[in-house]
Amino acid sequence: MTVFVLQHVRRYGDDEENVKFIGVYSSQSAADSAIRRLSIQPGFKDSPDGFAVDEYEIDKDHWCEGFGWD
Repeated sequence: MTVFVLQHVRRYGDDEENVKFIGVYSSQSAADSAIRRLSIQPGFKDSPDGFAVDEYEIDKDHWCEGFGWD
């Protein structure tokens, strides 16, 4: 089973960004509907290309490599 995670990213300058977690949806269509609803709202309408939908399989690790601070 998969879910669709919707976020909005608004970039400021070269290295600053504001990420908003919008929600988790059962289908791409449902996520697309949320984008249509939100794209007319303040802030979102100023950055319409900031929406991103990612598909994730549930009950699965999606980051397996670890990370470092170097």
